[in-house]
Amino acid sequence: MIFSRALRREFAQTAAGVFVALFAILITTVLIRLLGQAAGGRIPPDAVLSMIGLGAIGQLPLVLSLSVFIAVLMTLSRAYRDSEMVVWAASGVSLTGFFGPVLRFAMPFVLMSAAGALYITPWSYLKSAEFQASLESRDDTTRVAPGVFRESSSARRVFFVEIGAGEDAKLRNVFVSSEVDGVLDVVAAATGSVFTDQTGARFVVLEDGRRYEGRLGTPEFRVLEFERYTVRVEEPKAVSPFAKLRTVPTTELLKELSPRNLGELSSRIGTPLACLLLALLAIPLAYINPRAGRGNNLIIAILAYLVYSNVISVFQAWVGQERMGFALALLLPHVVVIAVIGLMTYRRIALVPFWQKR
Repeated sequence: MIFSRALRREFAQTAAGVFVALFAILITTVLIRLLGQAAGGRIPPDAVLSMIGLGAIGQLPLVLSLSVFIAVLMTLSRAYRDSEMVVWAASGVSLTGFFGPVLRFAMPFVLMSAAGALYITPWSYLKSAEFQASLESRDDTTRVAPGVFRESSSARRVFFVEIGAGEDAKLRNVFVSSEVDGVLDVVAAATGSVFTDQTGARFVVLEDGRRYEGRLGTPEFRVLEFERYTVRVEEPKAVSPFAKLRTVPTTELLKELSPRNLGELSSRIGTPLACLLLALLAIPLAYINPRAGRGNNLIIAILAYLVYSNVISVFQAWVGQERMGFALALLLPHVVVIAVIGLMTYRRIALVPFWQKR
């Protein structure tokens, strides 16, 4: 049918543009956050791209839901604005006739959103947590960067290297400051290097420097000069990934139906349902009176999405706190949205805005 094909073609074109724009915004936001962490020394610069990829994959269900919602809303709003809806109505197509093409267009996105929410997003969060844990498990020598003050993983030691390792694998103008139980220890050396012995133990070797040691608030300080100063680097204990529910695979959540796991399940199952219902909600929300303001429906659409997504999150927390049952939290927000869609569609067919009485 020409009507269905024309609608789905315009939906697809609009959704592609919206998805690219939203994904670009997402990548930019994640990039800014990670660059700030890299500048602060919390993650190495070479890990930024990997973290960006994992973070973007984790947000794909959200981007897909918004793409479908905005695509349907913008397409039908344009049809109202250009009086195209009047032509379709004169051809015998009522507002309910748009539900079929919208459903056929939205179903692939709903399936992709379901796969993302149930499997891909938990996997990306898990890999991100494992990657972050491996970064936290590095020893302090790997945190040193030329021209930057870096704090150790235990937050007790500060490093500074003016010039990085050259052909002789030695650092130049090394500064190390540490404080333990009120005792300040400052070491400044002309050169420094790291080597590993046959047993795998790592050592830092400083040459031609001084060591200043004393208790804070007192004049008791010692100054030691050295030609060679060797310190063993303690290997940090392996850091396990954070035990956050969002990193737990869906199959593991189903094995142990605790309140917290059920709350997470309600949120994951609700994501594709929300994607589908938002696409249907956009049909009555898209109405624009060409002789009135054109931004009212967009404001209402944004508010509707924010309320819907926040209610799902609140219900998830309530299930985890055993303040609400799983079935009620899973069904109630979506049933309410279905009722709102039905009421708004009826009011629109009756040519009366849903917020007004006849």
